[in-house]
Amino acid sequence: MSGLVVCAPLRAEARAVRRGLGGGGQVVRTGYGPRRSARAASGLAALRPGLVAVAGVAGAIDPSLRPGDLVVASRVTGGDRDLACPAAPLLAGELRRAGLRAVTGPVATARRLAWRRGGHAALAGAGAIAVDLESAPLLAAAAGLPAVAIRAISDTPDRPLASPRTVAGGIAALRSLRLAAPALERLARACRPRELLLAGPRSFCAGVERAIEIVELTLARYGPPVYVRKQIVHNVTVVADLERRGAVFVDELDQVPDGARVVFSAHGVAPEVRREAQRRGLATVDATCPLVSKVHAEARRFAADGYLVALIGHAGHEEVEGTLGEAPQSTVLVQAPADVAALRPDDPAKVAYLMQTTLSAAEAGAVVEAIRDRFPAARGPGSDDICYATTNRQRAVSAIAGESDVVLVVGSANSSNSLRLVETAERAGTPAHLIDGPEDIDLGWLAGAARVGLTAGASAPPAVVGQVVAALSGLGEVQAREVIVATESISFGLPKELRQT
Repeated sequence: MSGLVVCAPLRAEARAVRRGLGGGGQVVRTGYGPRRSARAASGLAALRPGLVAVAGVAGAIDPSLRPGDLVVASRVTGGDRDLACPAAPLLAGELRRAGLRAVTGPVATARRLAWRRGGHAALAGAGAIAVDLESAPLLAAAAGLPAVAIRAISDTPDRPLASPRTVAGGIAALRSLRLAAPALERLARACRPRELLLAGPRSFCAGVERAIEIVELTLARYGPPVYVRKQIVHNVTVVADLERRGAVFVDELDQVPDGARVVFSAHGVAPEVRREAQRRGLATVDATCPLVSKVHAEARRFAADGYLVALIGHAGHEEVEGTLGEAPQSTVLVQAPADVAALRPDDPAKVAYLMQTTLSAAEAGAVVEAIRDRFPAARGPGSDDICYATTNRQRAVSAIAGESDVVLVVGSANSSNSLRLVETAERAGTPAHLIDGPEDIDLGWLAGAARVGLTAGASAPPAVVGQVVAALSGLGEVQAREVIVATESISFGLPKELRQT
């Protein structure tokens, strides 16, 4: 593939893009309107492009769009054409990181301009957020090649083409096209065929699935609003979806109205939180992961037997706060091997250790070794505290990291298990990056990357992994290969409040 070809219908549009490019692409003026664009499209193949980008101005259909906003088409419709643009979130994310206002959405290619307000009502009804006259035939000619369409808004429903303010809108649109051009160059450099290594298992674990189902069932049974203390799981996509359904996420119980219904998150809560809920008459539903509940029970048992409990974990994490609250007088947080020196047990023979369930095995193992070196009689949990899902996902990312040029980890920044996956890949010597979705992928990570590893934390939805795969396919042919190190069949039952009677 030889590089970037930008199709710009008008001379002013072509000039704006050329001014923004750093010499890494060629700009072809294709002419105004669908007929001229169709004729120009027939010559695209001879240019042997690595990426075809259609760039020009457009009219807004969505009233929230303003002059100068950039619309990256998720799909383009026109006549009998319906063309997907899978790389749209990658380009939109790059534009936003450059400080530009960019949205993704469907763009319609019309046969002619509609001068009067409401002239594109039918297109709005079909879901289009912007309208142009050229994208559909040009993208159709690029079938089989990486292709995108980016349109800068020049006119809006309240500032139509016939308005005296059109000139100002056009100037804003051309400026945005110029500023967007470097992102097109970066996108072109990321285009190539590549192999995608999919770590297995990845994404939701049984505890996360249970927690989400608990909120969904509570909403279905009792209706919104349902309050949730803290994020039900550490993932922004999951939280946003449940908020749309009527869940209200709060940091503390004092934000919950008296008598309301509240769900405790998968990370668990301290006994004092339960007592406060009972004092206030709140109807509670407990979504604590059973594996976290096991650690809580171990903390209570060791404390009752007179042990100093060293809790290996990260300060401030909700799971750690809940476990510390089970036996606060007997439990000490230990974050690193160096912290072991500060332990002062009444009886050196009565030291026990427990672990946050989402730690990496290597991280926890180093602290355990330090504890055993200082307290040879130290006791650990009856079975491994680090959850099966955390361990399996770390083993899986280790299996793909050595074969990958870069590893992408789907997960949110506050997800401990997702962060551990990034660290696991990096320990294997492979660059790794945490992303909430395809729009977070820096195109520089992909330039020259022939093999991309992909995994997801236990709190990340499988659908987002699919979105990342689809976006990468917009950069060239993708050969996906599963690398499975374990098969998971564990499931957890629902709390009694939600069981069918």
